[in-house]
Amino acid sequence: MIRRPFSLRRRLLGWLLMGTLALGAAALADTWREAVRMANALADRVLAGSALVIAERASLDEDGRIAIEIPYGALEMLSSAAQDRVFYRVDGPPGHIVTGYGDLPMAPARPGGGPAYADDLFRGEAVRVASLARAASTGIDEVPFVVTVAETTNARRELTRAILMRSALRLALMIAGAALIVWIAVTLSLRPLYRLGDEIAARSPGDLSPIRTPVPSEVRGLVGTVNGFMRRLETALDGMRNFTGNAGHQLRTPLAVVRTQLALAARAATLPQAQAAAAKGDAAVAHAERILAQLLLLAQVDAAEGGAGAGPLDLAAWARDLTAEHIPAAAEAGIDLGFEGKGPLLVRAEPLLLGEALSNLISNALLHAGRAAVVTVRVLPQGRDAVLEVEDNGPGIPAPARAGAVRRFRRGEAAAPGMGLGLPVAQEIAGLFGGTLTLAEGGGGRGLRARISLPVISKAATAQENDAIDMKPLQS
Repeated sequence: MIRRPFSLRRRLLGWLLMGTLALGAAALADTWREAVRMANALADRVLAGSALVIAERASLDEDGRIAIEIPYGALEMLSSAAQDRVFYRVDGPPGHIVTGYGDLPMAPARPGGGPAYADDLFRGEAVRVASLARAASTGIDEVPFVVTVAETTNARRELTRAILMRSALRLALMIAGAALIVWIAVTLSLRPLYRLGDEIAARSPGDLSPIRTPVPSEVRGLVGTVNGFMRRLETALDGMRNFTGNAGHQLRTPLAVVRTQLALAARAATLPQAQAAAAKGDAAVAHAERILAQLLLLAQVDAAEGGAGAGPLDLAAWARDLTAEHIPAAAEAGIDLGFEGKGPLLVRAEPLLLGEALSNLISNALLHAGRAAVVTVRVLPQGRDAVLEVEDNGPGIPAPARAGAVRRFRRGEAAAPGMGLGLPVAQEIAGLFGGTLTLAEGGGGRGLRARISLPVISKAATAQENDAIDMKPLQS
């Protein structure tokens, strides 16, 4: 299933709107509660003032009963809106209503205290009730009474609704303004990415140089990853180009020899002549096979990065075993192949690749040293390095030609055929593991000494590396 691409701008706006709406809903709820509280506080103050004005007009008649004259001006100040209605009642001693609506609900007022408030229903309408308890004095006795004033809540609801609507309008304008700001800010912030895309699109297919376009810090990691990928891609393409170029250059001659020998075999007048041509063609095919194997090895070295797969290796024990594998070929060539060295001597290398380097050095020595020669593989410490060298007492390589001998596709002056790849392969493999290849004169001023120097690693570093490898499954 193909996922549709998303818009960063729309996603940011969506998150902004969802977050703002959630916060706005909470803010509106709080605004509603605050509006109700403020409207009640204002109206309650007016209710309490009206009740207090009425209570101050209370007196006792000749029979000692509560007499009160309602100041209607006190009730008129409650009419805050035309749709609201005002109710009142005055209660004397328990069970006696002095005046007003006898069925009007009362709030639980305490004698001598402040006004008490309550929300209730009166004749099907919601009302806010304020009750104030006072006492009229005869000079000897006091007669308690309670003044209750109530008002419908239409004006309060209208006030709270107006406050809420204004708050909602301001919030909506704020959300719209924030969305516009985000839209503009995202558009401006994405311009470096547009420039980055334009620069990449304008490049030629073969341009894999690092991207230098200034980008925001949040995108630098991505650009660095792309640059690293392009470096690896360029390395792989260089390796492929080298392989194809090298293959075309090196395989052209043996293939031409094969075609020539096949043509000679076809025109041969006798069987021995045809067999001789076939033998030469077979030798050319074997030569092409060796060239192809070396080219594939060079491609593998070109593709390797940073000594991938390298680990601790006991150079002495490993080189001794690999030398033993070449003894039969040396005996067949009439060459005395030996080994000198003792270990352990630890280096960090990949055994197969380093084995190809040593095999190339041994094969070159067996190929060029000549019969009855002596070839010695030697491992020894030298300062902070471990030295792996192959020495022979053959004709060697003249000093002026040694620098060119480690370059690809250069052959020495010896009569035996070479492929021009053995020493370059060894040099590149040595460099892959932080080492170097040097060529020098052999002992006694004869032959050639090919020496690979590799950094030695300590046993403590090896133990730490092994511990880290052992801990990986536990950490995962």
